[in-house]
Amino acid sequence: MAENSPARLWTLRALYPALALLIIFVHLLPLRMLPAGLAGPDILTALTLAWALRRPDYVPALSIAGVMLLCDLLLQRPPGLWSLLVLLAAEFLKSRARDLRKNTFVAEWLAFATALLTITVLYRLTLAILMISEGMLSLSVIQYGMTVMAYPLVTAVSYIAFGVRRSAPGEYDHAGRSL
Repeated sequence: MAENSPARLWTLRALYPALALLIIFVHLLPLRMLPAGLAGPDILTALTLAWALRRPDYVPALSIAGVMLLCDLLLQRPPGLWSLLVLLAAEFLKSRARDLRKNTFVAEWLAFATALLTITVLYRLTLAILMISEGMLSLSVIQYGMTVMAYPLVTAVSYIAFGVRRSAPGEYDHAGRSL
């Protein structure tokens, strides 16, 4: 019952933006001098969608929108587009979290991969319609694949380091509401 206390809830709600700032900071560090040949995984999107699937109450919509908008601004992407798509995907996955917690990890992983594919295609389609240079398609495909492959690692680290796990059927929060 202590893991469903209000203090833990607010601690993990504050931890999400803190982790996001750390991920953005590491991403902005000039660690490579040459342009990348491969696109790495989008860890922040994977973390956001993983927490939305596993514990929807830890990532409120306003927090997701603020973090992703800040990420858009700092990474010089079109402001608000990726933020909106990730927010919509997270809210969709939150609505399906109760059904997915009865299934295996593979079903959760497939739901994540489908949501990520959908928002990636919509992102590239929107940029193409607006005639904004969206970069090479191969880099987007590689980044999508790397993010899908990184999802088990993100969920494992979230579980081991922070205790973010799927709620069990019949589990209640501190106020007696079903999770």
